[in-house]
Amino acid sequence: MVKRTRFDEESCPVARSVDAVGDWWSLLIVRDAFDGSRRFGEFQRGLGVAKNILSTRLRALVDAGILEQVPVGARHEYVLTPKGEALFPVIVALRQWGEAYAFDPGESRSELLDRRDQQPLRPLEIRAADGRLVTAADTEVRKPA
Repeated sequence: MVKRTRFDEESCPVARSVDAVGDWWSLLIVRDAFDGSRRFGEFQRGLGVAKNILSTRLRALVDAGILEQVPVGARHEYVLTPKGEALFPVIVALRQWGEAYAFDPGESRSELLDRRDQQPLRPLEIRAADGRLVTAADTEVRKPA
């Protein structure tokens, strides 16, 4: 088996984030947790992923503190922790990027709606500390010495 490259000691926050949730199964598990999935069987049915892969990914997400196992009777459920809930903007950003670039015009897709008024969310915006809208061209990365 090929050894996975680890990024958990990188100085880059993106690399460390990818190390925790970068594979597609983990992100889709987190997406499904936001959509209400809690039990192993719910994740397995919703994703169609092999049980051994799902077990490995769920264990990794629990170990990373993104999900926690909560006993419910004789079984347990997987619940997003505050660290996991903090991934909501990441999931929304991926969703909005997919809405803009991964579908043909008029193609059917799921929608994320505000529960209160049943309207789609506004596109995410990146803002500077002073509130102005910024793009990638307006930013720079300062790496540690």
